[in-house]
Amino acid sequence: MAQEGILLGMGNPLLDISSVVDDDFLNKYDIKLNNAILAEEKHLPLYDEMASKYNVEYIAGGATQNSIRVAQWMLQIPGATSYIGCIGKDKFGEEMKKNSKLAGVNVHYYEDESASTGTCAVCVVGGERSLVANLSAANCYKSEHLKKPENWALVEKAKYFYIAGFFLTVSPDSIQLVAEHAAANNKVFMMNLAAPFICEFFKDALEKVLPYMDYIFGNETEARTFSKVQGWETDDVEEIALKLSQWPKASEIRKRTAVITQGADPVVVAQDGKLKKFPVIVLPKDKLVDTNGAGDAFVGGFLSQLVQEKPIEECVRAGCYASHVIIQRSGCTYPEKPEFN
Repeated sequence: MAQEGILLGMGNPLLDISSVVDDDFLNKYDIKLNNAILAEEKHLPLYDEMASKYNVEYIAGGATQNSIRVAQWMLQIPGATSYIGCIGKDKFGEEMKKNSKLAGVNVHYYEDESASTGTCAVCVVGGERSLVANLSAANCYKSEHLKKPENWALVEKAKYFYIAGFFLTVSPDSIQLVAEHAAANNKVFMMNLAAPFICEFFKDALEKVLPYMDYIFGNETEARTFSKVQGWETDDVEEIALKLSQWPKASEIRKRTAVITQGADPVVVAQDGKLKKFPVIVLPKDKLVDTNGAGDAFVGGFLSQLVQEKPIEECVRAGCYASHVIIQRSGCTYPEKPEFN
């Protein structure tokens, strides 16, 4: 059984503004499906236009928070997970707090007085999604908050840490503090490549923390972008996963595991110089509602078994189960209880 506070996530809490849109809308704002970007000036009117033109849903989101919420749902043990990030003191922030507490996650938000709660436009066309994140308050997180005794206590208590690569754009020093703590105390530190732009434009920050990662997650697009940036001259996901797993480590206590998802294709796991592939649960196209949060949900399911020290096969099976549930629903949402055994 996983005990209280065993898993701590740290990231950018964003309120997802999710809706089915059309190709004209994507073209107007120059956004592509199956991609995640940070909002530029030209994207800012998009949020109001979505809310006025389409039928939108508001869901507590942000990559790490999604994964932690899904892990919490799979575990069904109140407070097994904790989460740290920055929100604004506003109605969206209140919505986020309410949402997360209902999910059973022990949230310690830093509340910024000067910025509004971050939002993410989730534009869905034909079940595929495009994400445009306006970080706002999420961008204001400071490591001083992490160092406060009541927050550092969450770090001390946790045995597993998960941070999506998006947080590298906000507080790399906070990531470093947690990574070094994990390495010094034989705890498990995990990150996600998160998006192609992280691999490209935050290459140095990613490389600085990579030696501390015991598990690294990503999808095939991110893996190929990472390979290209590194000059590895291969598009072969299996080869890239092996190379990622063999990147030098800060602590030799355990080997790194690289886990790469490929949509409907098998999940690739590289561990200790060996490769394993696991089929995903096939979903008929007519049952696909929304791929938003599929990767986050996979990680959440995976973590729910990892913190119970289950074998890698079970972790992947739980990840596939969770993402299978989430893609049949709008946004990163789930039924009251999981049917995973």
